[in-house]
Amino acid sequence: MANDPERFDSMLLAMAQQHEGGVKDLLNTIVSFLSRKTDFFTGGREGEWEQVVKDTFYTHAKKACDEANRIKKKKEEADKRLKEIQQRKEQERLANDFEPATVTELTDQEAEKLKEDIEKDKNEKEWQKLAVVIAVMLLSLQRLKRMTIPKKRGKLKPNAGNGCDLEHYKWTQTLEEVEIRVPLRQILRPRDLTVVINKKHLKVGIKGQPLIIDGELDADVKIEESTWVLQDGRNLLINLEKVNKMNWWGRLVTTDPEISTRKINPEPSKLSDLDGETRGLVEKMMYDQRQKEMGLPTSDEQKKQEVLKKFMEQHPEMDFSKCKFN
Repeated sequence: MANDPERFDSMLLAMAQQHEGGVKDLLNTIVSFLSRKTDFFTGGREGEWEQVVKDTFYTHAKKACDEANRIKKKKEEADKRLKEIQQRKEQERLANDFEPATVTELTDQEAEKLKEDIEKDKNEKEWQKLAVVIAVMLLSLQRLKRMTIPKKRGKLKPNAGNGCDLEHYKWTQTLEEVEIRVPLRQILRPRDLTVVINKKHLKVGIKGQPLIIDGELDADVKIEESTWVLQDGRNLLINLEKVNKMNWWGRLVTTDPEISTRKINPEPSKLSDLDGETRGLVEKMMYDQRQKEMGLPTSDEQKKQEVLKKFMEQHPEMDFSKCKFN
């Protein structure tokens, strides 16, 4: 206990708390005590007190530095282990995300049952397929009449969404809006991103890194109707609402390669998208197809039968029993 360096800690801490100037004032008090109450500075050979001070301070300074380095090294090792654990978990998660799908084989009975169900539904849905095809064709013709399509050559073929797949992002479009998907290849939070949507300009990127998209848009957008969202922390989805809903975009921003809008396939549409005259025509075709499949008269045949019935009622004196009608 006599050599325990901590035995005076409580006393020295009490003294330190009374020195508002900190360590400097505390040292001044201790040195003043040595000069006034002891022969520390005068009792030895000349310069001896200086060597004692140097040896004492350097000894304890080395201990303090060694301890600080030990703590720093321990923290770095702990951080390294934590980073390795996080990387391993991320690799495991990515491996699970891209795990190949398993294939379950059907038994002979299940396959036969599936075949019967398909055949059963085939006839019922055939008229719907025909009606949808006709509706799409008619609506496409209507829209193509209203659109101005540039006749330029040497452009890219549009992707399946009538847009373009680029190195760092891909975009698709309808006549009403443009959708942009940006894979971030790391887990981020919304506050880590920079997304600035202006009427004619778009900026997209990760803070602290070069922007992924920074350019003038192909056409004006409605800022108040345009939105963006971060999906699963790894995919950025942006929706831009077009101002002009009658034109297809040839590119997202002016620095992108241009696609051929002549090769764009208009999106499938509902009957509610058709004008009144066209919708009535399509509904009539759907009704007639359904009547034929059930062996019943079509709408035109029903009208003919009603006219004949009315004529027969108006002329009861005539004998129609031997007449044959086609």
